Amino acid sequence: MKYKSSFLNEAAERGFFYQSTNIEEMDEFLTVKGRLGYLGFDITAKSLHVGHLIPIFLLRLFQKHGHRPVVLAGGGTTKIGDPSFKNTTRPLLTDEEINANLEGIKYCLRPFLTFGNDKSSAIMVNNADWLDRLEYIPFLREIGKFFSINRMIGFESVKAKLTANDSLSFLEFNYMILQAYDFYKLCGEKNCRIQFGGQDQWGNIVCGVELIKKTLGKEAFGFTNPLLVASSGQKMGKTANGAVWLSRDMLSPYDFWQYWRNVDDADVIKLLYLFTDIEVEQIKKMESIKGQELNEIKKLLADEVTAITHGRDSLGEIHRTATGIFGGSEDNLTSLTSIPKYYLKKANLENTSVVDVMVEGGMCASRGDAKRLLRSNGVYVNGRPIAEDYKIPPDLSVDDALKISCGKKKHMLIVIQR
Repeated sequence: MKYKSSFLNEAAERGFFYQSTNIEEMDEFLTVKGRLGYLGFDITAKSLHVGHLIPIFLLRLFQKHGHRPVVLAGGGTTKIGDPSFKNTTRPLLTDEEINANLEGIKYCLRPFLTFGNDKSSAIMVNNADWLDRLEYIPFLREIGKFFSINRMIGFESVKAKLTANDSLSFLEFNYMILQAYDFYKLCGEKNCRIQFGGQDQWGNIVCGVELIKKTLGKEAFGFTNPLLVASSGQKMGKTANGAVWLSRDMLSPYDFWQYWRNVDDADVIKLLYLFTDIEVEQIKKMESIKGQELNEIKKLLADEVTAITHGRDSLGEIHRTATGIFGGSEDNLTSLTSIPKYYLKKANLENTSVVDVMVEGGMCASRGDAKRLLRSNGVYVNGRPIAEDYKIPPDLSVDDALKISCGKKKHMLIVIQR
């Protein structure tokens, strides 16, 4: 389908579009530049991760086409928890933990969006500013009367929990109403009439669209993107060591680059459309590339996503690191600063086994896993296979380093300290 608005055309071409309310009217609405659209993030961790990238890049595209992204930090809703397709209740965080997480998320978003005072500058708001001040009885009278329980339990996010007999607390059930109220507040105060979100947010978004229609008499719009799923059907964004974080404090730029370098062949082109600024027509020319030549496209993907997330100047160090690991050079290991490090005090050299290092450094989940890798000759130190009884050499000097590798893709530097 061809749209009138340039944003919707490119969003559809790149694979961002999953479902929307009233697409024809939203298309007409977006032919005027400077429209506001918002996306909410609950701030349950100090960093966003790869699973958040589709909505982040969607906001980036929205801004590219002359509109104004609004990032809503869920300082209020984080205190409750979203039931959407989750089978466990979130742990409740303190105000101090939430505020610390908020600073980390602000830091994560700055490479992707331009914040400022221009007509297309991104805005960040915190729903704690209005949710923390709500009075319960007035809220029930003014907002609660517009919500039908029958309607709410019909949405897939809630129905899935009820069908599986999972506990759905009243606390979580309120989340849908509060998210709708966020949309209502942004629409009333800033004329923000579009909410973006993942496909699992559909029910929450529709509630907001309906609330705005009933209370403000305005037409608002919901736009959902597909979740990040590999061609195999599995969710992307996790490794054996956990989430692929966007913050360099939680995942090194080199490991972030390696994640993209090692994606499945079948997903490379899709990810180029979603997570790079390469023009659509240029990517289309790459769709026929197969076999070994696809490795170069994977490197292009890794370079472009990493350049946006961590800055293009990070690529030089990453490439030097990759050359040092995969090019056979073991010289000057301490210069390979992009590789995760495990710091070991010189006084502890004689009492530390490689199994201890592999577990404590996060390369393996348990001592049993480490031993199995060692027995299968899958562990290398400075490029040479080692056995289970390998000990860190006791004569290493301060600032010396060893590169320990599990297979070809997982690496860590053991750095000796005083």
